[in-house]
Amino acid sequence: MKLSVQSHNSIVSAIQKALERYSGKEGMSVVTDIHLLPSFETGELKILNDDDEELACIVVNEWVEAMPEGFYASVEVALKKVLNQLRETGYLNALNILKPYSFVLLDGTKETVAELLLVDDEETLFLNDELLKGLDEELNAFLKDLLEK
Repeated sequence: MKLSVQSHNSIVSAIQKALERYSGKEGMSVVTDIHLLPSFETGELKILNDDDEELACIVVNEWVEAMPEGFYASVEVALKKVLNQLRETGYLNALNILKPYSFVLLDGTKETVAELLLVDDEETLFLNDELLKGLDEELNAFLKDLLEK
């Protein structure tokens, strides 16, 4: 599901509005995750902090009455694009939030669907699918080798 430019800009604005409280100069805020909770029934995107306090809420027209099949996968792609855009502009690094912190996609039961973005200092290695490819097999072979000895 492709987002219109208007919906994309609305999501950017909502995230910026949600994070406004963390842009002040008065010390670091202790936040470990920012939760993004989309709904395929209402089209709402709620942005929550660790205490489930709502920081912002918008309606994304393309998500209203969307089909549940594949909804979170397509939302994940769209939200990653928005968050990467905010990261590239330096907006996320300017916040007074202790690093590392994450943006996490939640489903309707508030279970984690995906980690959308991990914000940390420059020297941190970000894990991605390409880096982790084959890791399970390597770890299983290593463990099997250890147990046989």
